[in-house]
Amino acid sequence: MKHFYFLLLLCGFLGIQSARAQSAGEKAVLNDTAKVDRFFSSSLDAVLDYFTANYKIRFVFDRQQMQDINIADRYKDETVKDVIKFICKRNGLYYARQADGTYFIMKSLEDLPRLKRAPALALRNVAAEEDRSRYAVGASPALKTAAALLPKPAVLGPLAVRRDLAVSGRVTDQLTGESLPAATVKVMGTSILALCNADGYFTLSKVPADTVILLISFAGYQTAQERLTAASSSASLVIGLLPAYNALNEVEIAGKRNGIINTDPRKVSVIQLSPAKLAELPSMGERDILRAFQLMPGIGASNESSSGAYVRGGTPDQNLVLFDGFTVYQVDHLYGFFSAFNANAVKDVQMYKGGFSSRFGGRLSSVTDISGKEGNKKDINFGGDLSLLSLNLYGETPLGSKSSALFSIRRSYQGILYDKIFGKLSNPSAATTTPQGGAGGFGGRGGGAADNQTQISSWFYDLNGKYTFTPNDRNIFSISYYSGSDDLDNSRDLGIPGSLATTLNSSSIVDLTKYGNLGSSAKWSSRWSNKLYSNTLVSYSSYFSDRNRSTSNSVTDSADVTSTVANGTFENNDLKDFSAKSDWEYTMSNKAKLLFGGFASLQDIKYVYAQNDTSTLIDQHNRGTTLGGYGELELTAGKLLVQPGLRLTHYNVTGKAYLEPRFSASYALSDRWMLKGATGRFYQFANRVIREDILAGSKDFWVLADGKNIPVGSAFHYIAGASYETDQFLWSVEGYYKTLTGLTEYSLRQLRTGGFRNGTVTLEENFYNGRGYARGVEFLLQKKTGRYTGWIGYTLGQAYNNFSAYGTDYFPANHDVTQEFKSINMYHYGRWTVSATWIYATGKPYTAPIGSFTIDRPGGGTITSLTITGKNTERLPAYHRLDAALTYDLVKVNTSKIGSIGFSLFNIYNRVNTWYREYQLQGNQVISTDVNYMGLTPNLTLTLKWK
Repeated sequence: MKHFYFLLLLCGFLGIQSARAQSAGEKAVLNDTAKVDRFFSSSLDAVLDYFTANYKIRFVFDRQQMQDINIADRYKDETVKDVIKFICKRNGLYYARQADGTYFIMKSLEDLPRLKRAPALALRNVAAEEDRSRYAVGASPALKTAAALLPKPAVLGPLAVRRDLAVSGRVTDQLTGESLPAATVKVMGTSILALCNADGYFTLSKVPADTVILLISFAGYQTAQERLTAASSSASLVIGLLPAYNALNEVEIAGKRNGIINTDPRKVSVIQLSPAKLAELPSMGERDILRAFQLMPGIGASNESSSGAYVRGGTPDQNLVLFDGFTVYQVDHLYGFFSAFNANAVKDVQMYKGGFSSRFGGRLSSVTDISGKEGNKKDINFGGDLSLLSLNLYGETPLGSKSSALFSIRRSYQGILYDKIFGKLSNPSAATTTPQGGAGGFGGRGGGAADNQTQISSWFYDLNGKYTFTPNDRNIFSISYYSGSDDLDNSRDLGIPGSLATTLNSSSIVDLTKYGNLGSSAKWSSRWSNKLYSNTLVSYSSYFSDRNRSTSNSVTDSADVTSTVANGTFENNDLKDFSAKSDWEYTMSNKAKLLFGGFASLQDIKYVYAQNDTSTLIDQHNRGTTLGGYGELELTAGKLLVQPGLRLTHYNVTGKAYLEPRFSASYALSDRWMLKGATGRFYQFANRVIREDILAGSKDFWVLADGKNIPVGSAFHYIAGASYETDQFLWSVEGYYKTLTGLTEYSLRQLRTGGFRNGTVTLEENFYNGRGYARGVEFLLQKKTGRYTGWIGYTLGQAYNNFSAYGTDYFPANHDVTQEFKSINMYHYGRWTVSATWIYATGKPYTAPIGSFTIDRPGGGTITSLTITGKNTERLPAYHRLDAALTYDLVKVNTSKIGSIGFSLFNIYNRVNTWYREYQLQGNQVISTDVNYMGLTPNLTLTLKWK
C-alpha cells in the first residue's frame, strides 16, 4: 500500500511538471470546447488552476473544499466541458456554467450563493486575508487572476474605428435555439435599449462604438454580456441566454424582469409571465397560465369556476386571447376550472390589462398574447408531467439544420382529484339547503343533486403541434396547431317503478356537455433590413358548444313496438373564424419606431335551441366580415415615451367604419420613478351574451352584433399610474376608469295563445341592451430577487351596469367585486421552493327570489309567479382561501433542471366559499341551496424531461 501511494505521488509530480512544460509552449484556447490530452494526479484545485491558466476559463470555488479531492485520471481528446462534467459526477460535485463562461464548482447547491459573492470578496482590499485566500476566482493567486479575467469596461478612445453604428441581431435560448420575445438588449453605461419582437429580433441605432458591451436579459434566464468587436458589430448577432435556476436566482440580479410575473415599467398595464417558473406557484393540479395572471391586481381571483380573466370590471368574452396569432374562444377546461393551454407548449405570455396598442382590436377589456414554443433546434428532447388529474407529454426535435418540430398532448383521467372536481362542479349534492326568507341568487349550471345511479364518464384533452423552418437569418416560417375539447357526461339511470316494468324498458336523465376550440396559423416572419420587419399570417379558429339536458324513455307499446322519446332542451353554438393579418415594424432610430399593418376576418356563427328532440325554437345564423388597418408611433423624447395610434375597422353587417384612436405615454422622473397613462376607444363585434335564468341557471353563447337587437360593443379607457423600481423591489399604483356601451343580455319568454288547455306555447327572444362603467385603483408591491420573492396586490374597484329593462338606476354587474387582496410568497433554498398564496375578496352580487304567489286563471288552472329582489341587490359572503406548495427540483451535475416533484394543498383551512345559490319551488315557498367551491384538496405532481 505504501508503494502505491508513493507511485501515485510520483505520477502526480511528473504529470504536473509535464503539464507545466507543455503549457509554456502551447497557444491558449479561450473556451471550454477545446480538447484535453493530459494525465492529472493532484488535488482538484490544482486541476482547475491548470484549466484557467491554459484555456482562460474562469472558475470560482472554495479552495479548502477542492484541496480535499484528489484527481488521478487520464483524459485524451475530450473537451474541457466533458472533463469537468466527469470529475464532478465522479466526486459528487455540482457545477454551474454562466452565460459569460464562468464555472462555479461546489459540493452542494446551497454553496452557490456564497460562491457568487466570492469574486467581489476576493477583490476587496478591506477583506480579511483568510477570507480572500479561501476562494479561488480564476486561478491562484486569486486577486491577480480575478482582476485579469473580470469584464473590462468599454474604452471609447481614439482607437474606436466605428461610431454611431446600427447593431441588430436575435436573442435565443442557448440550449434549444428558441427565440426569446420581449428580451431586453441594453448598451452598458447608456440609456440605449431595445425590446426584442415576437421572433427575438432587435435593432439598436446610434450605438456609440463597436467596442461597447451589450447587456441582455429575459425573465427566467441569466443576464448575458456581449462585447462588440469590429467584426461582430457588422454582422447580425445571435446571442444565446442560459436558463436561470432557482439556486442561481437566490443572489443573481438578472435585470428588472426576473420573476414569474413581471411588469414593464415603461408600458401601461402590461405584464409578462414566464411559463418555465409556473411550477413554483401553488395550483390545484396543473401549471396554469391564465390562473397565474389572476394573482395580479386588477384581475379577478375569486372565480374558481373560470380560468377566463375578469379584468378591471370586464367579462371573459371581452378579452382577446391569441395563441400564435389565432383567436382562442374557449380558454378553459372542466367547467372553467383549468386553463386550456399546456404550459409545456408555451414560450412567452404578454397580457395588456387596458389601453392596449392599436395592433389589437375586437375586444373591450384586455389582450392576452401567447407565443408557442418552436421546438428544440439543437437536440431531441421529451418529457412530461403526471399529476392526480392528468397526464401531460411533450417532445421536440430538430429536423435537419434549419427546421424544428414540437408536439404536446394533455389528457385527464378519472382519478380521485378529477372525480372530486367534476362532482363538485356538475353535481353539487353536498350543499346546504334552507327555506328562503330573503336571500338567494342566480341558478347554477344545471344538473342538481344526483340521487340516483350516476355514471360519470368525462374527460378533457388538448393537443399542440408546431413546425418551424428557418432558411436563413432573415426569414422564419412556422405552422402552429391547437385542439382542445371537453366531454362532460353527468347522465344517470332512473329506477323503473314496478307498475311500469312491463311497458317502460328504461328511463334516464341525459346531461351531456361538449365544448372545445380548434385553431391553426401559418406565419411568415421576415427581417427585410436592420430597420424593417414584418410578420404575416393566415389563421383559422373554431369553437363549438353542445348541451343536452333531457330525459330519455324507452317504451314498448301493446303492439310490441319499442320507441325512444326524448324530452328536454338541446343547445348548439358553432363559431368559425377565418383571418389574415400583416404587422410591420420600421425602426427609424432609437427614439422612433413606426408600427403599421392590415387585417381581415370572416366570422360565421350559428346558435340552435330546440326542445323535445324535434322542435327547433331558435335558429340563428350570422355571418360578418371586418376589414381594416392601423398605424402607431413609438416616440422617445428624453425621458418621455409616447405612443399615439389609430385603428380603423369596417364592419359589413352594419356597413359602418369604426375609428379607434389610442394614446399612451410614460415619463421617467428619475431612473426609478415612472409616471404613465393611457386612453383609447375600443370596439367589439362578436359578443358572448348571457341568457339569465333565476331558477335553472345562466347560459351564454356567441353571437355577432347586428347594430339593432345586438349593438356593436364600445368602451373608452382612461388609465393613470406611477411606479418606483429598484433592482430588488417594485412598487406601482394604477387607477382606471372605463365606460361601456352596447352591453347585451338575452332572455326567453314563453307566450301562450288560445285557451289554457288547448292553446299553444311559443318562445319569444328578448335582447336587452345597456351600458356600464368600471373604475378602480390597483396597488402592487413586489420583491423580485433573493431567496424570498413574491408580491402583495390590492384592488379597490366597481363594475356597474344599467339596463332600461331593470329600471333607471345603475346596479352592480354579476362579477362586481369591491375589494381584492392577494399575498404571494415564495422562498428558495437550493433545490427546494416553498410557496403560499392567500386571497381575499368581497362577495359578488346576485338577484334572489324571495317568495311566490299563485293566482287562478280564467277558464281554469292556476299560475305561479315569483317575487324577486332588485337586480343584484344581494351579496354572497366574502371569499378567501390559503394555498401552499412544496417543490423539490431534480437537477443534473451541471445544475440543469430535469424535473421536479411537487406537493400542493388547495384551500388549506377548508374555507366554505359559496359559488352560487339555486332554488326550488315547493308550494309557495322558495327553497335555497348553497353550492360551494372546493374545500381542502391535495395534489401531487411529477415533472420530468430527458435533457
